[in-house]
Amino acid sequence: MDTLNWTDEAQRWLRDIFDYIAADNPSAAARTIGGIYESAQVLSTFPEIGHRYFASTRNVRILLYGHYRIAYLIKADRNIDILGVFHGALDIKRFNL
Repeated sequence: MDTLNWTDEAQRWLRDIFDYIAADNPSAAARTIGGIYESAQVLSTFPEIGHRYFASTRNVRILLYGHYRIAYLIKADRNIDILGVFHGALDIKRFNL
């Protein structure tokens, strides 16, 4: 089983997502963030389940959860860094993954 590490950047994205949704519906915000965390847990058992993100030279992959994309890096030691959580409408190519 591989270890998941949520980077500071990914945690900031989650806080922003929570705050945005919570402005209208706090319980929906909690469900969304919980679902993202739960979805990411599968990576510790199946790290290559997401599709390869070819815009990066590193082993970055994307796992989908609803309208969100969970970007993660499989490191050489097989541990996983969650790099960010992006809304599907956002152009992630402008971010350095």
